[in-house]
Amino acid sequence: MSKTLESPRNHQTLKIIKSAITSRLLLLSLILLWRTLIDPYDTSSPLDPNCLSTDHQQQERHVIQFPRIGSAIEDSIVWDSVYFVRIAQCGYEYEQTYAFLPLLPACVVLLSRTVLVPLVSVIGHRAVLALAGYLVNNVAFVLAAVYFYRVSVIILKDPEAAFQASILFCFNPASIFYSSIYTESLYALLSLGGLYYLISGASNVAVLWFALSGCARSNGVLNAGYLCFQTMHQAYDAVFLQKRAHLAVKVLIVGALRCICIFIPFIAYQAYGYYNICHGHSLDEMRPWCKAKIPLLYSYIQSHYWGVGFLRYFQLKQLPNFLLASPILSLAVCSVLHYVRSQPEIFFSLGFRASNGEKRPTASPLSLDRVPESNSSHLKEKSSAKMQDKYTVRQRKQRIKGDNYVLLDEYDSLEKPRYLSTFIVPCTLHLLFMAATAFFVMHVQVSTRFLSASPPLYWFASHLLISPGTGKRWGYMIWTYSTVYILLGSLLFSNFYPFT
Repeated sequence: MSKTLESPRNHQTLKIIKSAITSRLLLLSLILLWRTLIDPYDTSSPLDPNCLSTDHQQQERHVIQFPRIGSAIEDSIVWDSVYFVRIAQCGYEYEQTYAFLPLLPACVVLLSRTVLVPLVSVIGHRAVLALAGYLVNNVAFVLAAVYFYRVSVIILKDPEAAFQASILFCFNPASIFYSSIYTESLYALLSLGGLYYLISGASNVAVLWFALSGCARSNGVLNAGYLCFQTMHQAYDAVFLQKRAHLAVKVLIVGALRCICIFIPFIAYQAYGYYNICHGHSLDEMRPWCKAKIPLLYSYIQSHYWGVGFLRYFQLKQLPNFLLASPILSLAVCSVLHYVRSQPEIFFSLGFRASNGEKRPTASPLSLDRVPESNSSHLKEKSSAKMQDKYTVRQRKQRIKGDNYVLLDEYDSLEKPRYLSTFIVPCTLHLLFMAATAFFVMHVQVSTRFLSASPPLYWFASHLLISPGTGKRWGYMIWTYSTVYILLGSLLFSNFYPFT
């Protein structure tokens, strides 16, 4: 890439970093403000009972130099943060704690025992754990914003639209959770980073990032869908374009192994829970889920302790929670419908057909084929000849990387809005599945933070903002929504009042 193109992009990246840091400082300032002005609803957060296991006994009590500062930090441990800090402190003590995956507690423990260990005698062990959680998540958010911009630039092919979408992400309605001891920041970083490396051609690196996202949140395993989409298109290219059936078999096997790798951490975590809770007990002593043919601890906990299940939240008393989630769900539905109506052929054919109904002329988006480098030039010439004879569309760019080549889709007309790019198909399907799950299965108010890391939301919103005529009106509505939820979230959540 030329320096003239690289320099503006680096400048925009720095602006994204500044915006992400500014948004985090704003959230932390609001948290301090509301905690000062309003008494919390629940004052049990400072309670610190001894660990049940002797292996995780608390560190020796030190004479804390600044107990008031430590107490203030501990008071900020609210809602699910209590579980994450407790797990970091004492490990998994109770069955319900296994609903909280281990990546965030592991990062907290690592940071508290290395960089922040001198602060134990200053503010106390539990306060250091909380401080480590805040540092991990706020730094992870800034990095997630950078990856969001990089992904958006590649997919939208429009730096200005990518920048607009990234700013919206920096000030998203679920911002309070990205600055708290929650898993949203780590999940967003690993998911967006994995997507970036996938579309950049580093599939193995992407698998690692996606697998780690499954250690942060259970829905991280859904990122395997991107690998499935890639594998499906690679197999198509191998059979119909290269006429090499054996290559298609190889592609399918490699794709399946990559998807399995993404699931392995989550499956290993379930096995860990089974070993701790079920192993060594008689049938009469076992928990009900231990006796199931497929003993899934996570799904049992969600159902038994939190009442999560299909249509179980459809009750009249939950109407306020549905209203609370309605803006993000409406935005998700509108973004999906807009893409489907604009590109029905591409969407329903999963990117195999063009908007005019013709078969796509070359390999499809998110496609990375491993071929010998010596054959790459021959494939390019052959593809170019076909394009000139049979199609009136531009040839796809082929970028050589070692023994790989990445095919970047340029089939779409340059006059077409970048938001309608074929690359958005797997991202839109991912958003659609998550939105349906949030509405029909989960506690619906969680939708705001559950969907907040989905890029199509912000791509659609940026598309509305830059649309001629209606952009100003939509911009006012979108920014008002984000502002209200940032203020409301920082007020309610930080004081232990219910939010999302």
